[in-house]
Amino acid sequence: TKEKLLLYFDGEAVAGKARIDLKSPGRKLEHSGIKAELVGRIDYLYDKTKPFEFLYHVKELAAPGALNRSCVFDFEFVNVEKQQETYTVLNVRLRYFVRVVIARRLGNIAREQDIAVHTLSAYPDGSSSSVRMEIGIEDCLHIDFEYNKARHARHTGRGHYIAL
Repeated sequence: TKEKLLLYFDGEAVAGKARIDLKSPGRKLEHSGIKAELVGRIDYLYDKTKPFEFLYHVKELAAPGALNRSCVFDFEFVNVEKQQETYTVLNVRLRYFVRVVIARRLGNIAREQDIAVHTLSAYPDGSSSSVRMEIGIEDCLHIDFEYNKARHARHTGRGHYIAL
């Protein structure tokens, strides 16, 4: 199944809003604290009992107390190193997710939202360096390609044909 995820790069802050809606507007929701967690985890699909967490950051959103109405909490995880890319293969899934937890005496309430992480092997430096390539066939046909490698992911450029 395909799912749409928010995409983050390594070094980019993960930020968002956690909205907590109360089912009954007049009732109070007592809690022992509300927190947002950023988790990076490897799930072994053949053994769901032993996931490996390689990243864990937590932000406190609210101190212990009670909610009388629906609320929105902002969160932001800055300077978090996300070294691995999100991927899923036959038996393994590497995933990142944000989990919001409402701690309660009788059991926590938690919701997760997966995010996608992409790492760039080289970040563009903004220079306008170009790459040239010349192809020739036995002094009959020569094709010269030139493209700007810093700006284009696909190769577009000019072709010059020289008849000899």
